[in-house]
Amino acid sequence: MLKSITHSQIFVLDQDEALGFYVGKLGLEVATDADLGFMRWLTVRVPGDPGREVLLERPGPPSMDEATAAQVRELLTKGATGGWLIFGTADCRKTYETLRERGVEFTQEPTEHAYGIDCALRDPFGNNIRITQPRPQPPAG
Repeated sequence: MLKSITHSQIFVLDQDEALGFYVGKLGLEVATDADLGFMRWLTVRVPGDPGREVLLERPGPPSMDEATAAQVRELLTKGATGGWLIFGTADCRKTYETLRERGVEFTQEPTEHAYGIDCALRDPFGNNIRITQPRPQPPAG
């Protein structure tokens, strides 16, 4: 049976620019950066969390032909096909301030919700990112 999700994928238009954003600004680390010949396999992860990697994939072969890739790139540029990433944090407001100091532009400031506190941003390619501080759960009882 299935036991875990090891990789997720989002489309990016420029993998080097994606590295600058995800590693340089958000503070993720490179898990794999390999030239496979037919594509660059570039994954990042939260430091110290080897259980989940995000593939930063350029639209194109081998997963799609060039005509389809061109359509995906156009839609991504318009913000119409961006993916989602949701990161957990122990202190949403502090994380927000730290990332703002690094030049990250947010689309939503930290906001209280029934489930906790979160804020929102987009990467340079239109992918949506939320940073969430879950509300503490009451002790079972």
